[in-house]
Amino acid sequence: MTVKATWNGQLLAESDQTIIIEGNHYFPPESVSADVLVNSETHSICPWKGTASYYSVNAGGETNVDAAWFYPEPKDAAKEIAGYVAFWKGVTVA
Repeated sequence: MTVKATWNGQLLAESDQTIIIEGNHYFPPESVSADVLVNSETHSICPWKGTASYYSVNAGGETNVDAAWFYPEPKDAAKEIAGYVAFWKGVTVA
């Protein structure tokens, strides 16, 4: 099944190889439009996945701050999502 992430009228990511963890679709890095992602200084810590880094999303002339996250170096329990990108904050994933 192909899954798409969209926000503000723009396609951000599309893949039939997402990994679902805790209800979130993690998109392979090559399936995400890199031109819509802007590095963020935000980080958060998950006890079993490790430290997440964030991107803001620029689409349709607007910015959705910290609307995407990824684990550059996840813990062993989540190693399959290294570099994969997930979305939230109003981004539609379906």
